[in-house]
Amino acid sequence: MKDFKFKLDQELKNVKKLINDPALFITIIFSLIVVTFFILVPLYNVLKESFTSNGSINFENYKNAFGRSGNVLIIFNTLKLGLVTATLSLMVGFFFAYTTSYMKIKGKRIFDFIAMLPIISPPFVVALSAILLFGRQGLITRGIFGLKDFEIYGFHGLVLVQVLSFFPIAYLMLVGLLQGIDPSVEEASRDLGASKLKVFTSVTFPLVIPGIANAFLLVFIQSIADFANPVVIGGNFTTISVKIYQEGIGNFQLGIATALAMILLTISISMFVIQKYYISKKSYITVTGKVSRARELIKDKKITTPVFTILMVLTTFVILMYILIPIGSFVKLWGINYTPTLDHYRYIFKFGLDPVIQTTMLATIATVITSFFSMILAYLIVRKKFIGKTFIEFTTIMAMAIPGTIIGLGYVISYNITYKIPFTDITLIPPLTGTGMIIIIAFIIRSLPVGVRSGMSALQQIDPSIEEAANVLGASSYKVFFTVTIPMIKEAFFSGLIYSFARSMTLVSTIIFLISAKWKLLTPSIMSNIDTGRIGIASAYCTILILIVSSVMIIMKLVIATIGVKNKTK
Repeated sequence: MKDFKFKLDQELKNVKKLINDPALFITIIFSLIVVTFFILVPLYNVLKESFTSNGSINFENYKNAFGRSGNVLIIFNTLKLGLVTATLSLMVGFFFAYTTSYMKIKGKRIFDFIAMLPIISPPFVVALSAILLFGRQGLITRGIFGLKDFEIYGFHGLVLVQVLSFFPIAYLMLVGLLQGIDPSVEEASRDLGASKLKVFTSVTFPLVIPGIANAFLLVFIQSIADFANPVVIGGNFTTISVKIYQEGIGNFQLGIATALAMILLTISISMFVIQKYYISKKSYITVTGKVSRARELIKDKKITTPVFTILMVLTTFVILMYILIPIGSFVKLWGINYTPTLDHYRYIFKFGLDPVIQTTMLATIATVITSFFSMILAYLIVRKKFIGKTFIEFTTIMAMAIPGTIIGLGYVISYNITYKIPFTDITLIPPLTGTGMIIIIAFIIRSLPVGVRSGMSALQQIDPSIEEAANVLGASSYKVFFTVTIPMIKEAFFSGLIYSFARSMTLVSTIIFLISAKWKLLTPSIMSNIDTGRIGIASAYCTILILIVSSVMIIMKLVIATIGVKNKTK
């Protein structure tokens, strides 16, 4: 009873503090409204729609989803694609990460550069390159080997492009973990007579199992939620995310689309739970929390030479896939007429510049809002005590695990109506369907979780007494945040800016549901041109998109260097 009274008193004190700081109170209320309306409400409406048929709650949509010809096969296709892609991506990513962490080889910066490529390019750029190389008019299949019957479209082609697109995710997650293992742990095993292979299998590999499991989970979720690559190169191999779009937008069967969406979400959550359960059963703590000294790298030429050769072959192939896009934009007709031309760019600058301008404008607005809002949420979660803090943290992080197609479908269902303040006629949220605002919100919500996690990590490393000193001197929470907190976490802030802009410019799965005649975006325009066989124009659009994102990233890195922020990314 005493504990209950004590907790109640503490909560009342926290509420009084909030009321005495209007700026903080309004910010918390606004944050609660945003995460509720733009994360939970769409998810709830998708769930509700999936159980609603003919005005009543039933399982009809799920019966139709499973009963329709081919849908069960599509679900198994999606699972197979996710498992195969995640396994192969993990193998390639681990190979890259282990080599750069444990072997003395040249060109390590090149491997880090490759890991950045999927961030600055559309998710389907590798699929487009695969078509240029291995398609019916491909440079290798038709041009070099004269193959007429080779088919890149389908499961094997989709696995190829997804592995090349997603293995850098596994690499980035594993390389830091491998470099963080204290060499003394492994050296102790070798001193006791264990061979290098034994040390790897009994010490090194077990210590990185949490990272391997996390990387597998993330790649698996990315694979099954991927919309762009299956559309571009999947052929007759259909996945759930594509079927959701076909049913919801193509056939106007929102009930079946939402049922499939919930099946997709269930698969993602199930994999997450299985991974967490498996990892939680074992301990993977190293002897020390920090690396005591530099690792003695493997220098044996018998090992490093063949490994370096394999790495360079893989690296060259990946870079070739990306270089082909600008090359394809400067030829007349790929596979038939390789005459150099600027016709594709002339067409874009004369008739198709709207997607470039509108995407850049909306992404810029979303980037600024996301960067500040994510830091505000991180500040509230780490520094403040209030009712609803756990709710905000859980909801924003949960948004990372929700496939983009489900968010997009949820927005279509949720924001075609007016939301009013209960018991009043005051409009809280007007209909947003077909507006630029809904696209900006989608950009923000998809980038928000990474920004929040980055801000939380930065704040947890800073002594709160610095901000408390400003509060004692009479500064409001608003003043403290903008004059004390933001300058101290500017590294996380600018990293969030870079990530948010790149993510917004290249987003596909969510905004494919939200585009309208008024708002034409780059990624849907590229996919439309690929679908109609206008590969040159699609390649030109991709090249422009990569140039814009790369230019902004370079400018931001120069700004970061100028203002003295340490940039930890290579």
